[in-house]
Amino acid sequence: MPGGIITPIQLRAKFARSRVFMPILDSTTVEFISGSPAQTARVGERLGRLLRGGEVICLAGLLGAGKTCLAQGIGRGWGALAELTSPTFTLIHELRRQSDRARLYHVDLYRIESEAEAWMLGLTDLMDSKDSVMIEWPERAPSILPPDRLWVALEFVDETHRRLMFHATDDVHQSLLDALKRDAFGV
Repeated sequence: MPGGIITPIQLRAKFARSRVFMPILDSTTVEFISGSPAQTARVGERLGRLLRGGEVICLAGLLGAGKTCLAQGIGRGWGALAELTSPTFTLIHELRRQSDRARLYHVDLYRIESEAEAWMLGLTDLMDSKDSVMIEWPERAPSILPPDRLWVALEFVDETHRRLMFHATDDVHQSLLDALKRDAFGV
């Protein structure tokens, strides 16, 4: 699946029989079962601390699957000055941090009605920059997504547990995923 979009449905089919509550690793994918929103946010914080700029992180999943919770953790770990909120009505939030001039963009495509609308937002310019970009609901505009990214699919396991599937599509994001494996899971 390198370069292709992995949807939550495809991941569900691939890992439907897996109810293991620990990471399942292969060379490009990590599966993690979170037991709470706080745990999801902590994984996000660890990922956020690893961002160096230029990464594109796609957060896919149904409503309530934990995308914004993970994004908030990423923002905190990255060092955002402001608390990350869902940008559902503004679509794009620009976050800054005290330590440098870096930016982290949080994009929510839930309310767009077409890919053309996503193109008009200028997202390709953001993704071509040296800043990090997180996109919720990336499956709503697949044609604007770069082939190089970290795809995170979140899905319901039960009322309190969520499955997070991290999939890297290139060397830069693979290095990011490898660092997350070491930092969060000691692997």
